[in-house]
Amino acid sequence: MLEVFIGLDPVVQALIGTLFTWGMTALGAALVFTSKGVNQKFLDSMLGFAGGVMIAASYWSLLAPAIEMAEGHSVPSWVPAAVGFLLGGIFLSMIDKVLPHLHPNLPIESAEGIKPKERKRSTLLFLAVTLHNIPEGLAIGVAFGAVAAGYPSASIMGAIALAIGIGIQNFPEGVAVSMPLRRDGMSRRKSFFYGQFSGSVEPIAAVIGALAVFYIEPLLPYALSFAAGAMIFVVAEEVIPGSHENGNSDLASMSLMIGFAVMMILDVALG
Repeated sequence: MLEVFIGLDPVVQALIGTLFTWGMTALGAALVFTSKGVNQKFLDSMLGFAGGVMIAASYWSLLAPAIEMAEGHSVPSWVPAAVGFLLGGIFLSMIDKVLPHLHPNLPIESAEGIKPKERKRSTLLFLAVTLHNIPEGLAIGVAFGAVAAGYPSASIMGAIALAIGIGIQNFPEGVAVSMPLRRDGMSRRKSFFYGQFSGSVEPIAAVIGALAVFYIEPLLPYALSFAAGAMIFVVAEEVIPGSHENGNSDLASMSLMIGFAVMMILDVALG
């Protein structure tokens, strides 16, 4: 099975990887069918865990390979990593200011971005998580594209580990969308639909990332670090604050450390 996967086109590999992560989002959203609600401590711990996974993935799967790939070129090896990293954060910050969205567990009056004429909570929650899934899909696509480009610092198992790690942290994202919508009176079916569909952007972003680095190889160090910067922005702006806002900061912080350790082990052991 693994041999068949390794032999596939990198775009197809990235697509399969993000279909898995989308499926994990759907699995989290499906909890709306089996429970009236999710314990807040559990949800905060899962968000903290997701933050740890994203931080570890940003370094081991993206920044470290980007620095290694840039060695021996005309510019210092840290330049592409630093430039791409900062551009990733700036890009997400700009989208964050423009795209109307609402972070989970906040009142609709706290919606960010350009204020729409009609602010539906379901749409705003969906847009928030969709926004945060863009860098995750991009990261997976870039990782598989780097393997196809033949860079020695990029490995197929490392790219698979990244997809697994992001898939794990997508589970609480599905919960974070579907459960608040259910509490607001939306039907279970609609709550699930919005929760799982928030992950639909990941395959699109993955295909774009894989195609970009496969056909424009000099951009690869910048693309890897761009995805890392975008993910770190999401962690700092949304995941960590969201996991602390209900008074479970210690639990969320320890969960973040566990998530970091799990992703680190996955990447080092498989990569």
